[in-house]
Amino acid sequence: MSEDAGMERLIRSDLVNFGGYSASTSPETLEGKVEVPVEGIIKLDANENPYGCSPRVSQALATYPYLNIYPDAGQTRLRGLLQEYTGIGAGYIVAGSGSDQLIDLVLRLFLEPGDEVINCIPTFAMFQFSTELCGGKLVEVSRDENFAVDVTAVKAAITNKTKIIIVANPNNPTGTIMPQPDILEIVNTGLPVVVDEAYYEFSRATVAPLLTQYKNLMVLRTFSKWAGLAGLRIGYGFFPPEIANHLLKIKPPYNVNAAALVAVQESLKDIDYLMDRVKAIIAERDRLFGELTRLKFLKPFPSQTNFILCSVLDGKASKLQQKLQDRGILVRYFDKPLLRDSIRISVGKPEHTDALIKALREIGG
Repeated sequence: MSEDAGMERLIRSDLVNFGGYSASTSPETLEGKVEVPVEGIIKLDANENPYGCSPRVSQALATYPYLNIYPDAGQTRLRGLLQEYTGIGAGYIVAGSGSDQLIDLVLRLFLEPGDEVINCIPTFAMFQFSTELCGGKLVEVSRDENFAVDVTAVKAAITNKTKIIIVANPNNPTGTIMPQPDILEIVNTGLPVVVDEAYYEFSRATVAPLLTQYKNLMVLRTFSKWAGLAGLRIGYGFFPPEIANHLLKIKPPYNVNAAALVAVQESLKDIDYLMDRVKAIIAERDRLFGELTRLKFLKPFPSQTNFILCSVLDGKASKLQQKLQDRGILVRYFDKPLLRDSIRISVGKPEHTDALIKALREIGG
């Protein structure tokens, strides 16, 4: 047996065939493979903010003098800033390297091997990724044809091994909202419930004000979408204080880097600018939806986020995605049950919409 084979034999058996996470395409990897130069690629595949971050962020990072110093592991200043922004007490708040890390930390905190996590599919793939990585068992409850959560089915899926129920609101990749009474019916089961509100600034739908009433409720947020900080990886969550304390103990000591801390501070000083950008994205989303409805081979679904999901009615989503990529326009496609032959289009600037619609009309003939 080779030395390499011997090492692989010692890997956790449940991770040998682990599928990983299918991330968005980095434009630089497409150099020479598409019809436009890399700088001309239109990236509409990862729900990023096309306007970028606040100008204050770039200016502050250019002159920040303490990049050689570890940031505060206790997140004291950061949690205070987030308290001011959200109105939720600092004792409820924990930040992470993106809300992805907080999903992982919550599941690590609660799951033992074989414990079950109820997941309402189709939804954010990180829920499956982290559950399996933490040794949990995913129990999938299908949404209906309009992507609404079947609350009765969720409750019926609960067993004595269920540890957590996760819902995204608005949901990714469908863009749909879950009514608050439905969320609370699930919360009233008494099990820990995580509500991922990554697109809160676009939808304004939230259960965060109910945290003091429900001791089993946890809410996740991010700066990636509305504030244009996806590249700096900064998310946060609201948790019952005793759970927040446990998360602060098990997180990596310096999990939010100094640059991200500066970026949050400057972003929160420039709320008006950023919210104007959010309004522009919402307006462009509505225009994009209208344009997509005019294409006979696509069926767009209404969205409360910064993206639109479309069923591809005439042909394979993978082929459509590839044809758009060849023209330098990146979108996400799905080919799983309930999302068979679907694409998800992030909302860009008006000129991005124009280029996308032009390409779709030419492709569709």
